[in-house]
Amino acid sequence: MAKTPDFTKTMQDMMANFPIDTSSMQDAMKSQSALGERLAKVALTAAERSTEISAQWAKDSISRMGELAVVKEEPSEYAKSFSDYASASAEVAAEHMAAFAEVAKKVQMDTVDLMLTAGKDMSSDVQKAAEKATRDTQAAVKKASSAAAK
Repeated sequence: MAKTPDFTKTMQDMMANFPIDTSSMQDAMKSQSALGERLAKVALTAAERSTEISAQWAKDSISRMGELAVVKEEPSEYAKSFSDYASASAEVAAEHMAAFAEVAKKVQMDTVDLMLTAGKDMSSDVQKAAEKATRDTQAAVKKASSAAAK
């Protein structure tokens, strides 16, 4: 009866001749972590600025409401006071919305810049890893074929 050949040793030798380099994975993880850190910084800066704008808007609104609470001599003064408050509130709202739009614009520009930079870095890293893998594979193939020839 024919015995099935045991290829265990052959496979072990072959795998030993094709080592796996994990440094490219480590570099990729470092790059991803650095990108995540930069994106988090952009988001936190935007959140901080948005909070400042909201707080200032609230302060402005509250200070103007004090003017509404003042007792007036004539009923028409109440209408004028309310009208002034509404006009000022609309003006302040426009200013604060413009400030929010500036924050959003800066976040968008910073994010696009980071993504473009990350894309260039990753492309370069992938190219270097591919070139190294090709060199390593060619060397391993030469070594394996010379060992098989013996």
